[in-house]
Amino acid sequence: MRATILHAPGDIRVETWADPVIERPTDAIVRVVAGCVCGSDLWPYRGANAVPEPRTIGHEAIGVVEAVGGDVGRVRVGDFVIVPFDHCCGRCVHCLAGQTQGCVELAMTASGQAELTRVTNADATCFVLDEAPDAARHAAVLALSDVLPTGYHAAVSAGVEPGMTAVVVGDGAVGLCGVLSARRLGAERIIALSRNPERQRIATVFGATDLVPERGDDAVEAVRELTGGVGADAVLECVGTEESMVTAFRVARPGATVGFVGVPHGAAIPWPVAFRGNIGLRGGMAPVTRYLPELVPAVLAGDLDASAVFDLELPLEQAPEAYAAMDERRAVKVLLRP
Repeated sequence: MRATILHAPGDIRVETWADPVIERPTDAIVRVVAGCVCGSDLWPYRGANAVPEPRTIGHEAIGVVEAVGGDVGRVRVGDFVIVPFDHCCGRCVHCLAGQTQGCVELAMTASGQAELTRVTNADATCFVLDEAPDAARHAAVLALSDVLPTGYHAAVSAGVEPGMTAVVVGDGAVGLCGVLSARRLGAERIIALSRNPERQRIATVFGATDLVPERGDDAVEAVRELTGGVGADAVLECVGTEESMVTAFRVARPGATVGFVGVPHGAAIPWPVAFRGNIGLRGGMAPVTRYLPELVPAVLAGDLDASAVFDLELPLEQAPEAYAAMDERRAVKVLLRP
């Protein structure tokens, strides 16, 4: 198959790679119709994560089931499926508690930016659509594999409720989906921290009522001014750096919760601020399969649409350009078609 291969920081190539195969009777092989580059893929691309050897990359995909293992009963060859980035068994104590990201057999999509990808525990992991969406709707459906449920997880973890004021820290695709999710959960006021004009535009379309372009102390002061010195009822942290985490806690009002979904990279929690304000922290990796029964119908009905975060579409062979465009912030999120 043709696949995006990360060789070393800054070194992305599209090459011929061995096709994934059925390794366990609960596996499925999916032919990818659309995949994409995630903000978290940029961490190893930028050298923040080690790259010990060349490997396939990409964990977001939708496509058609091409083969299934002998123990797969619900998912069938020919089904059009959403592939959540975090695979789960659906039967362990953690899955049954809704914490599917903590599954005892947790696995990740490893070749979403390729022609084929292997899905473990396919019956529990794959979300089967009754009909294959047309190409014009692929972006909206693809968002369900990670970025939209992750933004929703930030809002749920932060405890967003109707009438609240929410602050979203981070204007990447996840942060923008956090804005969309906060609106879905009924936030009355949504303050998005963004200084990029195009991302500000998307945030506004998604429901942001206020935009704060400042960073650090200035951002905290701006949020305080907007909220009459009170702070936010709920904060969505969608970056994962120390600056973003500190900002998230400092803009939270006493008793608020920070919902964090940014992959931590040097993210230090300001414990004195948290202690004095009784500010909680919840979140982490999104349990995608837990949210899909709610989110998929809304997306298919057109009531929830995160497709605007995909502002660039390229063929798989141009994956290196996709990474460069996102690294240089020329694109929010790039959809790749094998």
